[in-house]
Amino acid sequence: MGSLISIFFLICDGCAQVPIHKTTYDREIRPGAIQTEEYLPLLKGKRVGLVINQTSLIHDTYLVDSLIRLKINVVKLYAPEHGLRGKEDAGETIDSGIDAKTGLPVISLYGDKKKPTPADLEGVDIMIFDIQDVGARFYTYISTLHYLMEALGAQGIPLIVLDRPNPNGHYVDGPVLDTLRFRSFVGMDPVPVVYGMTIGELGRMINGEKWIHSTCSLTVIKCKNYDHTKFYELPVKPSPNLPDIRSILLYPSLCFFEGTIVSLGRGTLKPFQMLGNPLYPDSSFSFIPVSMQGAQHPPLEGKKCFGIDLSSLNVDSLFQTRQINLSLLITFYKALKNERFFNPSWFDKLSGGPGFREAIESSWSEAQIRASWRKGINAFNERRKLYLLYPDNE
Repeated sequence: MGSLISIFFLICDGCAQVPIHKTTYDREIRPGAIQTEEYLPLLKGKRVGLVINQTSLIHDTYLVDSLIRLKINVVKLYAPEHGLRGKEDAGETIDSGIDAKTGLPVISLYGDKKKPTPADLEGVDIMIFDIQDVGARFYTYISTLHYLMEALGAQGIPLIVLDRPNPNGHYVDGPVLDTLRFRSFVGMDPVPVVYGMTIGELGRMINGEKWIHSTCSLTVIKCKNYDHTKFYELPVKPSPNLPDIRSILLYPSLCFFEGTIVSLGRGTLKPFQMLGNPLYPDSSFSFIPVSMQGAQHPPLEGKKCFGIDLSSLNVDSLFQTRQINLSLLITFYKALKNERFFNPSWFDKLSGGPGFREAIESSWSEAQIRASWRKGINAFNERRKLYLLYPDNE
């Protein structure tokens, strides 16, 4: 039990009993979608496509509804992972069809194909991308952006990104993806796990670094009153298993557990806020994953898992930590390494190469692991600076 408590206090500086601080920054920050005066003139007389989901809001109204009311000719909708309304499971195929509310055709970008075809783009003069990112490389909305930009560039269709704050945009950390051997839909570009950029800034980098075959004509509608030091609490959950800001801040550290035998709370009311396995030796905390909307048949379904509860961690402390937490992964590995802890192929895809897993298996310290990332992070940061649109603290 002692080691578990140590991890807990390491993460939150012993402040788990401190009430969560409700910042006012999110009321001051105005995402790009709100700046209608900047992009509506670009849409007049055009046939408009929208890559959107439940996060695509102008205040409390969905972007598509607002644009239709404003007499913008929206002709097609495109749905990423989790679907147009953000309710589908992680990894679940999204079907194309017709949106019941608007009657518009919906083209899936998360099914048999993840890159729109020329036929999918036919009849579109200009595209808008407005989806809330959470700033971790394996969160697939940025892979959707990558493929979209490449497809639009090949067809000569311009793209407008309505930028939104990155809730994990205040730091850069983790191994840089090896794109030659480990490129996948959970990692398309040579960036660290946490890349410290808004989706608009990342789009500029995708273009500028020529990570796509055909450069895309890109316009970014910037957020107002935002910089990379500011806390931002999302007004709506970005996907089914990230229900609140605590889970979003923990996500870059906990998603690695997807490539292990440890449950990270899918199938509970607090996903990405707890960790456990039936064989974990400390039984002081437990949970049982069950099948539910957004987590159909989760890992270790119906099995009593022992581990650690992170759901009371202080949000301000998590935000100020500004690095991936390695202690949790190392501790669970030490406790369960005799149980085939890693799914190597999936873990290596998430981390961007085998180095992170091999370091843990070789009993490297946290300091040694972080040192192994430093060269890649430094090189990335030098390029990253060229594409930033907002003040930064790196």
